[in-house]
Amino acid sequence: MSTRPDPETRRAYAQCTRQARAHYENFPVASRLLPAHMRGPVAAIYVFARRADDLADEGRLAAGQRLNELDALERRLHAAADGDPGDDAGFVALAHAIRVHRLPVSLFLDLLDAFRQDVTRTRYQDFGDVMQYCRRSANPVGRLLLHVAGHTDARSLAWSDAICSALQLINFYQDLSQDFHEMGRIYLPMDEMARFGVTEAHIQQGISDPPMQALMRFQYARADRLLRSGAPLGSALGGRFGLEIRLITVAGARVLWRLKCQQADVFSRPRLRLRDYAAILRGALFPAGTAAMASETPP
Repeated sequence: MSTRPDPETRRAYAQCTRQARAHYENFPVASRLLPAHMRGPVAAIYVFARRADDLADEGRLAAGQRLNELDALERRLHAAADGDPGDDAGFVALAHAIRVHRLPVSLFLDLLDAFRQDVTRTRYQDFGDVMQYCRRSANPVGRLLLHVAGHTDARSLAWSDAICSALQLINFYQDLSQDFHEMGRIYLPMDEMARFGVTEAHIQQGISDPPMQALMRFQYARADRLLRSGAPLGSALGGRFGLEIRLITVAGARVLWRLKCQQADVFSRPRLRLRDYAAILRGALFPAGTAAMASETPP
């Protein structure tokens, strides 16, 4: 069976790519830096994940309705994997990507499980609970990209997991207030909040007192270590895909650095400036500086 996409599949990939580039994300998605043969499949993966994420978070659906919609999405996923994508461009593209790149359907199922958990769970007792969520909400995306790129050795997968989990944690930290006020969720471990003397009132009222600042310094340091542990992936891969991974990793480090810079208000979402983007590009092009970025002295 030919692996070359037919005209319908090429149109489906193009539509997914447009959707991916139109939606704002903190990190580049299906960017032109990627090798051309990867952009469509990466966009198809993104569109599926975005669709599931929106079902878990967006709109005014009741929890039961959200779960039903995610179940329906899973059925469509299985159908696409079995060669019956229907006429939906997202699934037409995804079906081709799954077949050609032998993408494990189990990774998509992990994503769906994480989104179901977002519907049903709003608190995490300890860091192990948080990391179990990251294992299913973030790590599958990195692993799917490595499958598309053809790099599925154990070391690359482990580095990817570290990067993806760290980026997920950083997203939690920059969205503390939004997650609580819009979705009622707290992704900080409850036992660590108690250890530092932080209560839910801190998050509800946006209190950045010394206990809250100390808790977040602890969280930032751990995410920093995790991100550093996966950083060798970008250099090991090399080429345009390696550059893309380095850009994403250094961008995460820069957001983390910005979070550290605003300890007086840990609930403000950091905004990257022109100098930040210059630092990200420099760190990606010259990877020796990557490790230093997250611990740069605040201005």
